[in-house]
Amino acid sequence: LLWLSPGSHLLRYLFMGASEPDLGLPLFEALGYVDDQLFVSYDHESRRAEPRAPWILGQTSSQLWLQLSQSLKGWDHMFIVDFWTIMDNYNHSKVRKLGVLADSHTLQVILGCEVHEDNSTRGFWKYGYDGQDHLEFCPETLDWRAAEPGARATKVEWEGHKLRTKQSKDYLERDCPEQLKQFLELGRGALEQQVPPLVKVTRHVASSGTSLQCQALNFFPQNITMRWLKDSQPLDAKVVQPEDVLPNGDGTYRGWVTLAVTPGEEQRFTCLVEHPGLDQPLTATWDPSPARTVIIGVVSGIAICVIFSVGIVFRILRKKQASRETMGDYVLAECE
Repeated sequence: LLWLSPGSHLLRYLFMGASEPDLGLPLFEALGYVDDQLFVSYDHESRRAEPRAPWILGQTSSQLWLQLSQSLKGWDHMFIVDFWTIMDNYNHSKVRKLGVLADSHTLQVILGCEVHEDNSTRGFWKYGYDGQDHLEFCPETLDWRAAEPGARATKVEWEGHKLRTKQSKDYLERDCPEQLKQFLELGRGALEQQVPPLVKVTRHVASSGTSLQCQALNFFPQNITMRWLKDSQPLDAKVVQPEDVLPNGDGTYRGWVTLAVTPGEEQRFTCLVEHPGLDQPLTATWDPSPARTVIIGVVSGIAICVIFSVGIVFRILRKKQASRETMGDYVLAECE
């Protein structure tokens, strides 16, 4: 997840694909987000960009949409070429060329830009291969940072393409910020909606011990802070951020934090939740009554329209990477 600072806005595209169809994934699929809102999707089979937000629906004949559609088609081609380049450099494509049943491999890309309140910008372009950090483009130095030894061959090859390097830098530092500003103007109002979370605390008893789980449900935008208090005092900073924040598939998000507790001391702990949609922080505690939960907060504001669900895709990718002990979304390190 990318956490936005106040007054900042973010345009990002997520590309993903599998070399073999056994994962149920296409060779290339793209999702585009402005801040936390999905606004466009694209896949290799249809080769069509599909609007996924109400504020973009009426713009499908505009010059901006036509440029976006052409960009996605270009990224489709580039993604497949890059995929085979990376596979070749790992000797993963050799098996398939010999006609032997090959394992499926995955490639994930995140690229985009952030525009800050002072009009400064930050671009990012990162690759992950088989769920592991792979390469990251650094526009300041015009090189690719290899996250592992296996990525070095691709790094050298891509850095030899001077035109690609220039185009990547131009996109991150000029084209992407300009495009983001245009989308923000189109989505003015809709992109500023804020839906506060519904908060509840549940207790879980297992052979390994007793725990409390604080859940924040159906909120937007995705940036949220959840922390545990013991006797009204904050616990260790490591539990301040949610363990995970996931999309619900309807434009809202959910997150949670879990805390191991000593049986009988549950009432000493309080969950504190802060979110842009709240006028003040919410607090919730576990209620030992039959309902076993206390819920504080009301979901209000303008309803977020139903958008394309990405939950299935991420579950498939997570399942694929379980055998590699890399459960969850990968996070690439920043350029040094």
